[in-house]
Amino acid sequence: MTSLAQIPIALFFAAGVACVVCAGILLLLLRTGWAWDIAVDIPNHRSLHVRPVPRVGGWGVLPAMLLAVALCAPSFGWIALGALLLGVVSQIDDRRELPARVRFAAHLIVVAGAIAWSSVSISWWLALLAVVALVWVVNLYNFMDGSDGLAGGMTVFGFGFYAVAAVALQPSLAVAAAAVAGAAVGFLIFNHHPAKIFLGDAGSIPLGFLAGALGFWGWQHGVWPIWFPGLVFAPFVADATVTLARRLARGEKVWLAHREHYYQRLVRLTESHVRVALAYYLLMLGSGCVALFALRMPPAVQWILFGAWYVVLALVGWQIDRRWRQFTLTQGNDNDAN
Repeated sequence: MTSLAQIPIALFFAAGVACVVCAGILLLLLRTGWAWDIAVDIPNHRSLHVRPVPRVGGWGVLPAMLLAVALCAPSFGWIALGALLLGVVSQIDDRRELPARVRFAAHLIVVAGAIAWSSVSISWWLALLAVVALVWVVNLYNFMDGSDGLAGGMTVFGFGFYAVAAVALQPSLAVAAAAVAGAAVGFLIFNHHPAKIFLGDAGSIPLGFLAGALGFWGWQHGVWPIWFPGLVFAPFVADATVTLARRLARGEKVWLAHREHYYQRLVRLTESHVRVALAYYLLMLGSGCVALFALRMPPAVQWILFGAWYVVLALVGWQIDRRWRQFTLTQGNDNDAN
């Protein structure tokens, strides 16, 4: 791991600028009341919250990230622009609920553009798989944005580990990642429990895109192996993918809101957003540390560590499933008694 003294000052500058700008914008939106005019999350029977909360996190995260990238890592301007385009489409969706096919088309176009721009040497079928994978990452970030501090924390940890891994080989990539992590810190100031602001689609969709696009760029330019982004963001990837697969197997409409993710079950089990956020932070920290350690190992060992960590996450998921079955059984018995 690169020592603190070796990390470019630009890394801290980009993160600091992004944090201050994001926090300043969000504070302004809250103090003026404009946040309530832009987009508001109204609780329903699938929500984990009981009161309306503005969905304007993207209005702080995106401008902050764009400014920091423009100042410190302009070579990633095209990827930042792609995130902005997705943010605009998502904001329209937050206000007017665009048809799913329109949202999907926007995701597909921007992701395909990012793959084409970032590719160095890749076959057409692998590029196609990359497009599918990145479109999934764009949406899984949105699926996982439902508990106070969760998606913001994943952004800080995930992009923070991107920055640490890239700083020696590609300082510009490290600075871009640090800018995203810094913006997320500014957002978390207002998103810790009880949350005053949610990310909204205009925040979560671009962040998912950035996680996938920067991860793909790093792989194509030799910064890290192909498995690295999937390990750094493993808690989100595992939770969202398993939940989606289960819903698909039951023939359910996967794009509809629900409360079946592991983090949602944990909030209902513990009745605490704080405990769930801290538990996921530990998993995020573990994922990043294992990923950084694996980078020093031979390729075969890297894949073994990758698989082993997903086994750990599977065991965590199994324990949550077991507790959930006991919980639902107890709830059913209580209802019968009443």
